[in-house]
Amino acid sequence: MRDLVLIFTLALGAALVVGLAGGLLLRLLRRSSITVHLYVLLTVTVLAVVGGVAAVAKAMFLSRHDLEVVLITVAAAAVVSLGIGGHFGHRLARAAVWAGQARARERHLEKGRRDLVAWVSHDLRTPLAGLRAMAEALEDQVVRDPATVAEYHRRIGVETDRMTKLVDDLFELSRINAGALRLSLAAVPLRDVVSDALAAAAPLADARRIRLVAPEAGWPTVAASEPELARVVANLLLNAVRYTPDDGTVRIEAGHERDAAWLSVADTCGGISPSDLPRLFDVAFRGEPARSPGQSPGGAGGLGLAIVHGLVEAHGGKVDVHNTIEGCRFVVRLRTA
Repeated sequence: MRDLVLIFTLALGAALVVGLAGGLLLRLLRRSSITVHLYVLLTVTVLAVVGGVAAVAKAMFLSRHDLEVVLITVAAAAVVSLGIGGHFGHRLARAAVWAGQARARERHLEKGRRDLVAWVSHDLRTPLAGLRAMAEALEDQVVRDPATVAEYHRRIGVETDRMTKLVDDLFELSRINAGALRLSLAAVPLRDVVSDALAAAAPLADARRIRLVAPEAGWPTVAASEPELARVVANLLLNAVRYTPDDGTVRIEAGHERDAAWLSVADTCGGISPSDLPRLFDVAFRGEPARSPGQSPGGAGGLGLAIVHGLVEAHGGKVDVHNTIEGCRFVVRLRTA
């Protein structure tokens, strides 16, 4: 019995030394990743067993050959334990990181959904109230002057078109967030897509004397789905025109960068607040100055840039924005065809 107590004490002492050293190492590595912590913890556990066995074997005054046999046996078991434990520990670490990222993404999406409901309620309440008031005025014949009646009809049409676009944007955004977007990639010349977007934005730009500048040549061909790419370019161009002051300039360019193509839309809006730049592609974010549709000519529900971000990522590309001397510049990067 006394020998067993002595063996237990020796093994415990050796394991405690290794465990304390491992605990100190974990404390020093407390800012490291969960994978590092798992590997250190697994190594400390195996070394504690090895140290205990080695201490007991040496205290038993085994022959040199017998001691080597014991140590080789323990080392083989330690290698297997570290290999299997490291493999499954790495998988557990990745699962834990993925779960943390999934929870963070879920919280972000939930916040986006709440913001979206608030913004859509705000954007629908005002035009619906106006539509109802104008419809009741026409129905009760409160307004009889032909010019006023025609103006009411025109305003009803404008507000209806704006709400229709908002519903279309909501549908597109729901497809993106639900992963229901299916792209048919093909070789799409950027020149054709940009030409159509410029033609669509020209009336709004002309009404406010905004110059649309685009080079004649140098347009690459990208691997994209043409309808979705056309929406990306149109959203960026219309967004630039809406927030550029009268007599300003919107410049759209493109080029090659290694194995990718880039498309940029630059305006003279005066720049975006640095605190707003990281949130610019969030759902329904438009910044304080844009809350009223009247301050953003032809403005929609603040979903245009969120749709751009989702469509570009669905293509495997990237979109970012930064301030320039006169305004801001959006850059889209896509794979070349």
